[in-house]
Amino acid sequence: MSIYTMTLKEMFRRPGHSLTAFMIVAVGVTALIAVESIVTSSEKKVASQMQQLGANILVLPEGVTLHDYHSADAHGKSMPEEYVTRITLAQAVGVEELAPKLSVPADLKGQAIVVTGILPRTDFYKKSAWQSVDLLTAGLSPSAIGTKHEGCGGNSHQIAAADKADLSSYATTRVVHELDMDALLVGADLAKAEGISTGDSLTVLGANFQVAGILPATGTSDDGRVLAHLHRVQELAETGPIVNVIEVMGCCEEAANGLVGDLDELLPDARVVTISQILETQIMVNQVMKRLSYAIFGILVLLGGASIASVMFANVAERRRELGTLMALGATPSMISRMILMKAVAIGSIGGLCGLALGILAAYVAGPRFVGVATTVSIESVIAGLMIAVLVAVLASYPPARKAAHLDPCLCFQDA
Repeated sequence: MSIYTMTLKEMFRRPGHSLTAFMIVAVGVTALIAVESIVTSSEKKVASQMQQLGANILVLPEGVTLHDYHSADAHGKSMPEEYVTRITLAQAVGVEELAPKLSVPADLKGQAIVVTGILPRTDFYKKSAWQSVDLLTAGLSPSAIGTKHEGCGGNSHQIAAADKADLSSYATTRVVHELDMDALLVGADLAKAEGISTGDSLTVLGANFQVAGILPATGTSDDGRVLAHLHRVQELAETGPIVNVIEVMGCCEEAANGLVGDLDELLPDARVVTISQILETQIMVNQVMKRLSYAIFGILVLLGGASIASVMFANVAERRRELGTLMALGATPSMISRMILMKAVAIGSIGGLCGLALGILAAYVAGPRFVGVATTVSIESVIAGLMIAVLVAVLASYPPARKAAHLDPCLCFQDA
């Protein structure tokens, strides 16, 4: 009978010890794979959001608390529209787009709505003082703007005929290239609810407008709003030249990080917030969860190692006569040690595989339910979990294996 066969038969003959050790290993691997997979998926989600949002910066009136980026312009406070001119003329490196907005309450077909005034891209070109600024003119040489900045969109500044008619880009850039004074853009949800189509005539803020287009769904509060020309909204609402948010689109994350301080100095009476601050809480939670997963796994490894060692010591004690018989028949101490360690490898491997299955199941169930992310399994955690499971089982079983290898057959038979 081979050593492998003897090890396998012994595991089936004493299933209690084996099952206990399996469960200890499986729990540790389950915790590691589940938590690590959820954390990794959450980090990928945050990274994706950062990539989609770009290096956007919000300029808000002083004292405004930011809770939701998409509804930050509905706070009711305002600041001078002249701030847009300051930002433009400052030629801050990294500024690619500006989107000043003013939101006011209005009535549409007896329903309370919000009208948001926006400044179309073409209106920036109408001011002669801005026409030489890099923010508004593509293709300037580094010497013309004084500072070279690589990595920006470049051609995104140019206004092509196709861009003027295409409203789909608003879903990602939140910038409209062209909008007449008597034209409206209607959000997707509002248009569907009220049966509004392109070309319809609507009365808003006491004036007649023609619907120039229906905006694509953005998943933000803009879906239930009406967008009109900023200066037309200011005129009808009699607010004067004010706005209540300026969205600054930076061309890369590095530029945005530097822009925040520059804009703070340029606009001391406003609050400048970078979009990354909105995701700081989620990032912090991810870091805490990652540390927690390591802490939990470390505790489980220590407890699991101690438990496996206890189980294996008990197993060796129960098998004293059996081990003594094998040694009396010619089994060497190294063979006895290998039998114990082979059992440990089997326990670590099978327990690790069971923990892998349970960890994947837990990750797929807990991720969407408790963290709100679609979970994908972390391959690194799978490999690490299986390797550590086997390693801990072997290390914990080494002292019992050493003790078994040094048993005296004569003493073993005296215990009978």
